[in-house]
Order: sequence, then C-alpha cells, then structure tokens
Amino acid sequence: MNHQGHMASYGQPQPGYQEYQPFVYENQHMTGVPPSQYGPYNGPIQGYQQTAVPQGPLRLPPGTAPPPTSIPPSTTAQQPIYNQYRQGEVLNGPALPDQMQRLPVSQPYMPGNTLRSGSQTMPSQHYAPPLSHAQQLPNQMARMQISGVSVNSASPVSQGYDPPASRPQVATSLPPVGPTPYSTPLQNAPSSTPQDNSLLQQPFPGQPTPASTFTSLPTANLPPSLGMQRPPMMHGLPLPGQAPSGTYPSMPNHRSMDPQPGMPGVILSGPTQGFQMQPAPNQGFVPQQNGSFGQMRAPQPNYPAPSVGAPNYSSQPQPQQKRLDPDSIPSPQLNELPTQKKTRHRIDPDAIPSPIQVIEDDKSNRGSEPFTTAVRGQVPPLVTTDFVVKDQGNASPRFMRCATYNIPCTSDMAKQCQVPLTAVIKPLATLPADEAHPFIVDHGETGPIRCNRCKAYMCPYMQFIEGGRRFQCAFCCCVTEVLPHYFQHLDHTGKRMDYYDRPELSLGSYEFLATVDYCKSNKFPNPPAFIFMIDVSYNAMKSGLVHLLCEELKSLLDFLPREGNTEESAIRVGFVTYNKVLHFYNVKSTLAQPQMMVVSDVADMFVPLLDGFLVNVIESRAVINSLLDQIPEMFADTRETETVFGPVIQAGLEALKAAECAGKLFIFHSTLPLAEAPGKLKNRDDKKLVNTDKEKVLFQPQTSFYNNLAKECVAHGCCVDLFLFPNQYVDVATLGLVTYHTGGSIYKYTYFQAQADGERFLNDLHRDVRKVIGFDAVMRVRTSTGIRATDFFGSFYMSNTTDVELAALDCDKTITVEFKHDDKLNEDSGAQIQCALLYTSCSGQRRLRIHNLSLNCCTQLADLYRNCETDTLINFFVKLAYRGVLNNPTKPVRETLINQSAQILACYRKNCASPSSAGQLILPECMKLLPVYLNCVLKSDVLQPGAEVSTDDRAYIRQLVASMDVSETNVFFYPRLLPVHKMEIDTDDFPVAIRCSEERLSKGGIYLLENGLNLFIWVGMNTQHDLIQSIFNVQSFGQIDSGMAALPQLDNPYSKKLRSMVDIIRAQRPRFMKLLIVKQEDKMEVLFKHFLMEDKSANGGASYVDFLCHMHKEIRQLLS
Repeated sequence: MNHQGHMASYGQPQPGYQEYQPFVYENQHMTGVPPSQYGPYNGPIQGYQQTAVPQGPLRLPPGTAPPPTSIPPSTTAQQPIYNQYRQGEVLNGPALPDQMQRLPVSQPYMPGNTLRSGSQTMPSQHYAPPLSHAQQLPNQMARMQISGVSVNSASPVSQGYDPPASRPQVATSLPPVGPTPYSTPLQNAPSSTPQDNSLLQQPFPGQPTPASTFTSLPTANLPPSLGMQRPPMMHGLPLPGQAPSGTYPSMPNHRSMDPQPGMPGVILSGPTQGFQMQPAPNQGFVPQQNGSFGQMRAPQPNYPAPSVGAPNYSSQPQPQQKRLDPDSIPSPQLNELPTQKKTRHRIDPDAIPSPIQVIEDDKSNRGSEPFTTAVRGQVPPLVTTDFVVKDQGNASPRFMRCATYNIPCTSDMAKQCQVPLTAVIKPLATLPADEAHPFIVDHGETGPIRCNRCKAYMCPYMQFIEGGRRFQCAFCCCVTEVLPHYFQHLDHTGKRMDYYDRPELSLGSYEFLATVDYCKSNKFPNPPAFIFMIDVSYNAMKSGLVHLLCEELKSLLDFLPREGNTEESAIRVGFVTYNKVLHFYNVKSTLAQPQMMVVSDVADMFVPLLDGFLVNVIESRAVINSLLDQIPEMFADTRETETVFGPVIQAGLEALKAAECAGKLFIFHSTLPLAEAPGKLKNRDDKKLVNTDKEKVLFQPQTSFYNNLAKECVAHGCCVDLFLFPNQYVDVATLGLVTYHTGGSIYKYTYFQAQADGERFLNDLHRDVRKVIGFDAVMRVRTSTGIRATDFFGSFYMSNTTDVELAALDCDKTITVEFKHDDKLNEDSGAQIQCALLYTSCSGQRRLRIHNLSLNCCTQLADLYRNCETDTLINFFVKLAYRGVLNNPTKPVRETLINQSAQILACYRKNCASPSSAGQLILPECMKLLPVYLNCVLKSDVLQPGAEVSTDDRAYIRQLVASMDVSETNVFFYPRLLPVHKMEIDTDDFPVAIRCSEERLSKGGIYLLENGLNLFIWVGMNTQHDLIQSIFNVQSFGQIDSGMAALPQLDNPYSKKLRSMVDIIRAQRPRFMKLLIVKQEDKMEVLFKHFLMEDKSANGGASYVDFLCHMHKEIRQLLS
C-alpha cells in the first residue's frame, strides 16, 4: 500500500547535505532493518549484466573519519557501493538485475530507533528512461527545481532537504518531478559512517507515513526503463537545529500517525515504499515489439514488466553511461565553490504527479473499510474508489461533496487562500444495493418538526435542552418548544431516549412526508404524466427514427417509474406527432382505434381534447399499440421538411395544466425550426466568431421566447427532455434552453441512422424513462450562522435568491452551491449545511428529502489545505467557467481559471510550506493533481475548440456538464485508459488504468478508453495475432473491421472478459456509450488522440508537462 502524507513537493534534494544515508545494494544487510514485510513483486529485469556502478568517495559529515581512498578489486563484492554523482548529474537507467529492491511500505517500531541530529534517511536513487524531445523544456524553465517540504501548521520553518534561507542556493537544472523513481534499500554502511538504527526512523507497526516528499534527479542518457513502477518518495526529516513542526493532523484520503513515545516534536519519516522485484507472473498477453510512440515509459502500479528481452523500437540510440565527477558536489561548508556548469534536462513525465497513482493509492488505502459519517469534517474517499458508506449523522458523499471539509473561520482568510467554499449536491442520487436508502418519516398532520425562526428541519445537530422540552437550532441558535407528541426524555449524555429510533435524530439523510401545507393551492397533487412528442418530418422518417421509436415504446411503457413494490405505475401517458402542424391522439381505452386531431393554428396553441389524451397504460394497452403501429405508416411518404418547436412545448404544457398535474415531455426532434410559428429560429452558425469577442453569442439563445416559455414550464411542473437527431446546425444553445431550466436532459445523435445508432438511442431512452425522478421540486440550502449560499450552478430556474426551482429532478442531476462568509465562524461549533428538497414522487406523494452535513472550521491555512478535495474543486471550476462563456470570450475565462488556481497554490507555498528556493514547485498533497485536471478543463472543446468541433457540440457539452456530478466530471475531463492486453481473465478486476498519453501506448497492445460519453478500443498494429483472433475473430490486424458497432460474441475467456468490461463500464455511466474501434494509424486515430489529455492537443492546448511549468511561472510571479 502506498501512503501519502500531507504535502507533495517535486524536485531534488539540495546538494551538499552531509546527513544523507549512503546507498548500498541488496546483498548486504543493514543491522536493525527488518526484511520486507510484503511478498515479492515485479521481478528482476533479465538481460542486463550484473555490474557494480562505479562510484566516487563519500563526502562525510564533520568529525567522521574519511573513507579509504580506494577499494581493492577483490573486495568490491563485499563492500557497500555508494552513489556519489554530482547534483543534477545522477545517472538514470534500468534496474540492476537481482539487486533491485525497494523498502517495505511500513516497518515495525523498534525500541532505540530514535533520531539523531546528524542523521537523515537517504533520498531515493533514481532510474528513469530518457525522454523524447517533446518533453524538453524551454530555456527559461530549465532552472526550475521541483521539490518539497512538509506541511507545518505552526510558523513556517526550514525543514526537509532544503537548505536554510541564508545559504545561497546551488544552481541546478530543472529535474524531473514527482512520484518516486526507483530506490535501492538502505543496507550496511561503512565503518567510517555513523552506524546506528537511528538512520531509519521507524513508524509504528502497520502505520503509514504521514507525508510524502517527491524528489527526483535529472534524467541522463541511459537505456529506457523496461517497465518498472515508481514508488512514492521518502519524507525528509528536519535538519539539525531546525524547529520541529509538531504532529500532523489527519489528511484527507490518507492516513495519519502519531509521533512515537519519547520523540516529542520529531516529524516521522516514511521509508521508501516498494516491493522486491520478482519475475512478472505470466498474465494476459505481453505486448510484442514493445515500442511505444517515442520512448517506452515505465508502466503504472501493479503492472508486470514487459516480456523479457523485448526490443525497444524507439528512434533514439542508446548512449553509453558516463562517469561523473563526485567531487563536484558542494557541501554547506564549501558553498563558496563556483557553481557547476548547468546542462538542460527534460522533465520526466513519470516523475510529475500521476492521477493514476493517486487513484490507486486511495483505492488501496480506503477501499476496504466502510466510510462512516459520524465524525464532523471527514474527507471521503475519492469518487474513483469503490467504498461502502454508513450513515451515522452526516449525509453520504454520494449525496453531497465539498471542495474543502475545513472552512476558514473568517472571510479574510477565505479571500487570502482563494479556495472556493462549494458543495456539489445530488439530492436523489442512486445508492448501491448494500447501502440503506433514506428512511421515510411520517409526523402525521403536524408535519415535520422545524425551527420557528429559520425553518430548518429537525436534524442530528439540534440540541435538546430543559429536559427535552425545547431544542436549540444548530443553524440560527433560536430555541423552539417541542410539541407534546414529539416530547421524549433525555439520557445522561443529553441525547433523547429515542435517538436511534428516529432517523431525523441519528442520520444525515432521510425523508419526511409533507402535509397539504406543502402543496400548491393547498391541494395534494395528482400523479404525474409523460407525453411523447414525435417529429414526423422527412428527415426523421428517412433515418428510421420514427419506426424504431414506435416499436420500442410498445415494450418501454411497461417500465414506467413506480413507487416501491407497487405492481403498476401511476404515471399516465399521451402521444403527439408534429411537423409544421401538431397531431393529438385520443387513445381512450373504450375506443377500438386511436383518433387523430390536427391543430394547424400553431400561433395560438391549445389542446383539442382532454378526456382520452392522458391515459393509464394498462387500461389502454391495445389502443396504444395500434397507434404505435400506425404512426410510421401514416407518415411514411411525407415530404414535409420544415418543423416547429416552440408550439410543441406549449402543447405539452397546456395538456399538463388541463390535467392539473406535473409531468415530463419527451420530445424527439430533428431539424432547426424554420416554419412560421412562435419560437422560429434562423441559422446563425458562424465559425468566424470563435476566439473573438463576439464568440459568447454562440452560447446565448437567439430569442427570449424560450426563456419565457421555460419560466412558465417550471411554474407548472412541466419538465422537457430533448432528443436531437440533427444532420446540420439546429442551434442547441436555443433549443436546449427549456430543457436546461426545467431540470430536463438533452441527448444528441448527429447523423442518426437507426442501424448504426439505434442501440445507443434506445438504451438512453430506456434509462431516461425508467430512472428515479421527483416532479415540481423546490430546493433550499440552509447554513449555520457565518456562511450563506450565494451562488448556484446546474439545470434549474431561480425566481429569487434562495430557492432552486425545478420542474423535475432526476437521480443524475446535481446542483453545485457556492458559499460565502457573512460573519465569523467558530472552530468549536463548526459549520452546518442542510439541503431540503420538496418534490412530488412518481406516485403523486409530496415529500421532503433532507441532507445534512457538518464541516470543521479552522484558523490555520494548513488545516484547510489538508482537507481539500480536488475533484470537487474541478467540478466547481468547470461549471463556473462554462457559465462564464455566456458573457465573456473564452480567453479571459481561461485566464481567470489559471489565475485563481495559481493564487490557491501560491497561498499554500507562502503560508504553509517551509522556506525553500523559489525555483521549487511545491504543491499541497490534496491538490497535487490540480494542475493536470485544470489543464484538461482548459483544453476542453467549450473553452478551446478545434476546427472540427461544431458550435452545436460545444453548446451541448456545456449544457451536459452543468448538471454533472463529481465522478462524471472526473472521468469526462481525464478519461480512463485501460490496457486490455493486461487484463486477468481469472478475476473480475479491471486492469489498472494507465495515464492518458500517447507515449504510454504500446504498438503491441489493445486499450479501452472511456470518458462517460465516448468509448474507444484502440488496437496497436503489432498486437499478437492470437489476441486479435480471440477478440475480433479475424486472423490479423489488417482484417479488423473498424466500422463494427459491437464486439463479436465469441466463446473464449478474452472475448467474454472484454465484453463484460464494456458492459460494466456502460452501466456505471448515465449515458450509453457507442463503441468505436480505432486501429493504429487509421483515420479515426485523430479523434482517439483528442482524449489523451496529458499530451499537447491539436487545437493548441498545452501538454501536462508544459502546463505544470506555466503554473509554476504564474505562482512565482504571484510570490514575487
């Protein structure tokens, strides 16, 4: 298991510190260091001759005897070998054969292992492949060091490997950054070196390290790595004479540990984590001809090395290792020596923070234990981790996630750090089968218990006083009388005796049955209705849409949402078809055949019938089936190409108003509404506006008609789900407006053909019709004194500043809320948030769903940065930016995002990190992925479109992202890339993902990429024929049909496992992903590469490495 601490810093240790423990290799053992507690891992790399690396003499601390000037050849094997290359010139290369071993993850505490001031754990020795010229840095960046220090919640002090500020920094070249290069274990030290167990600071048995400091050295010209993983780094101890920084508070997504007894104030170091290298188990297909594009990179965690002796097909020659001068290492005592001549080095992409490493670490650290919500301000596991939630007083993170779980006590502190205070709320989220759904509480005619002043609902934070006769509100501190029927005595702790019997007192999420006072016109609502409105113009008929849809509706109507275990749904249905005019259908159960009524006066829309339009499916089954058979035949020969759109929504709205119920319109539309009617549009698509000040008009609606119509729909509980089937521009920005404001969903199938796209459309339709939904909803977010909700993002309408109004809200929709200070907060009482959603269930029952969350408050910035959640932060940033393009050009929107992120990181560097060189990039542990994720957002099609991205596609993506939850934005902006050829057919586990970069792809491999909307299988041209045969049922790479829409169903384990993976991935996402087969160097590969987010994009987006350098430059400018 890899454990991470409070802060990661990227770079190399400062030269010349004598406290470093020298390296030795495996066959010598250091006294007092236990052997690895973990089993063998990836094995020794074959094919390299075991040789000792030539090393120079060791520069020792003052007061120690010098080492022998030479070592006789006969004793070389018995003597320890040291790494004494000059700073900035350490050679990187493949692991030596049988000696490569990494330290165990944790080592037992042994008495006597106290820290001496003159000793320090040795930084890892690095091995890294040479890089392609694409990663080379510009000259002005070549001096940047990337290093790290530990979080210090007290006053900053110099610590770790950084020299005190008074000492001049030794000039060094830009090193690789990040998670760990390879390290050799600490073993026997020479007699001339202080030999003691204190050289290794041990944690308690089984305890992880509290912090990770990433250091690495510049890449030299050595053969590329043959596929070993890079473990996390060691954390540096304080230098002699430095103030200790005390203990670490707990970290989000990581575990903490306490100092050892008898060692007050000493920061514990974590041993380098790793595993003994063992031969890789024979699993999956080993890629043959393992040449990647550019240099071969080391694989991700838990991966075996490539096949033994696999040739490397990179274009770079393999240079000889060169001996470097160890005497050029300056020491603190010799800092008057001239600085060494610098050489340009490239940043190693393996050395900068890896999303995959963070995801895998969190899975191993937090995926096995249930996440209990009893403790205030707990940071939950990442959205990519599969975990079980136990509600013990705070809402599950599936319902509510925050960007930080430790809020600044004052507004000044919040302005200083620039970390947005935000929560992403998904009120009706679907829960796994092994988690309890919110209980329904019925208080009878009196309704839910509430605070008299702020109207907050009863929750676990309310404090009962005076023997239980009153309660004090946790939100406004008002005292309210307890109603006689709700009275209960208190126990000796002040809790009510019925605490565990009442969900509203002991759980974070629950539901109340609402009384008639919570209903419109003081009248209980009728069950909702679904109206299917089908475009029957020429384009819709020609594509096969109408025939496909009508056939599917016959069976789909059996799956309408129903309440609990009821046998049939209470939802009624109706049908409309349209082109330039509208056709209403009477499908009353007493009729032998359906009746059509045509409304041609679209300027003044009305519903021509009431009785027989909205019907019960079971009662009218025969008439409905007859209608669905007749519709494709009636319009089969149509030549009408023009359509209306505004009157269609008006017709559905009028029908729901007449039936006095809420409901949803399912509109299936194909063209720009050019016919004369309210809401008529024109083609205004203009690519010339992209990247100009007028670009914002492309995202704005053409007319105010649809905005007014949306407002009326929300007022009457009419939600609109829009299925678009365009062959050209349809102005999604305008047509989707009503969908956006009513809480509906939009789906887009460009160039739809029933045979090719039917599976995707029907799966989307099935899920959309069947999913959990609440109608005619109002949501309000209450907070405790000191903060208040100020801004809201999502698909909804707001007629005032507090109430989020939704015609409907389904299980996939989220509302993102931003909070601001209006007073000081108190560390002791914390901050409370309560989300209350009033809605009508699919059975017509009026309910209140309540979610409560309590957060910590802090006066130290370090506490805030320890408890942040980067995925939620990115979710907020992208919604803020996507709303910003409505009123601003994209360039200033991108610059605003970069500036705020740089301010967040600069504030951390200035106030929480120990003093260090300005050339070091220091990132908070919880935010070390902020740069890579932010770069993905900046390169997205909305903010930086390529020439091939249509205006409609940008408007469509912008609307989709507005209501995405954290897990959806996470995979959408940084896709999941799985090496199919490494899947283990004997288990249900997926192969570990790899980073989204072209150089990670092997010509001998098959990869699956998904981002929630797209699903690709990429096949390398050198893939083994047996694997191609097993999956595609053809003999060779050239015979693979890239036009196939589905994988062939073959009776072999590889085919079954891959098809199972595809099915599971599709089930995890709210939208069905059409499968695209991409062959290497095929024309479709350009589209596939668009999703490799760590690479430079064709539309000018920066690579991850380049953007990290840019962010560092921004941070340095802010600090200077």
